[in-house]
Amino acid sequence: MKQQWLERPEGGTAFGYKLISTFAKLCGRSAARLVLYPITFYFLVRRGPERRASREYFARITGRKATLWQVVQHIHCFASVTLDRAFLLSESFKRFDIRVFGLDELRTAWARQQGVLVFGSHLGSFDALRVLAQLRPDVQVRVVIDLEQNAALSQFLNALNPALARSIINARREGMLNALAIKEALDEKALVTLLVDRARPGNEVALCDFLGCPAPFPIGPWQLAAALKVPVVLCFGLYRGGNRYDLYFESFADTLAVERTRREQHLREVTARFADRLAHYTRDAPYNWFNFYDFWQTEASRPARGADDAAGAVRDGGNA
Repeated sequence: MKQQWLERPEGGTAFGYKLISTFAKLCGRSAARLVLYPITFYFLVRRGPERRASREYFARITGRKATLWQVVQHIHCFASVTLDRAFLLSESFKRFDIRVFGLDELRTAWARQQGVLVFGSHLGSFDALRVLAQLRPDVQVRVVIDLEQNAALSQFLNALNPALARSIINARREGMLNALAIKEALDEKALVTLLVDRARPGNEVALCDFLGCPAPFPIGPWQLAAALKVPVVLCFGLYRGGNRYDLYFESFADTLAVERTRREQHLREVTARFADRLAHYTRDAPYNWFNFYDFWQTEASRPARGADDAAGAVRDGGNA
């Protein structure tokens, strides 16, 4: 499959998202989840590249030929988490059993009286991080998202929570502007969240072992972290079925120091450490993998060096 994730069309319309959200509010989450079955069937039939990517992914993670039932469960899990975004972003946390692990590690980073970079991935629900609004309402969370990658979904979700929408840093803007916006948020002691698993064409990447094969991971986010000299914490929000989410925090670095004499090697080592942690949680919750494209392809990711590397990291991490 040669199409990149950037080239894939949106899977829904603003009207469709609003319709199912309204149905969920009127009839409840349980009733809305019944609608996910025909939605799953629709996407199974209509979205051939994503279906093939799911098969290839399960062949890698299980070492066996994937079954159609695995693909169905995979799409249904993604649909379930997408539906739950409407509730999580509207801060309807009482509907869910969200269990938090490693919160002390995040508190330690907070205690340094500076902002924190929270790096996540397209594994499970990064929106479960919003539960921090209950745990620490005094802490500001700024989200870096590419609002144009899935414009209809972004528009709908932003309407659910206008305050959150105003706090978003749009990753599609010119890279240096975003880097400055992130630095400003960190100076205000905010948690700044980015997704750092997808590489864009032209980004500098590190080929890291992931589930037994080399895959391209963007180096830019780690360049940004090294330049800003703030703590880095990893976050994985895994959907466990029903109404349960497990939210894991891991301290990655108090300050990411990159030695000038071995800069490239050090950045690749750091990126490989992240790939190892992502693989760990992917094996723990395989149906939470929401990169529906050939994640292991390398021909579209070429080294790109220069003064814009750190600024380009924002676009690496702003994938909705």
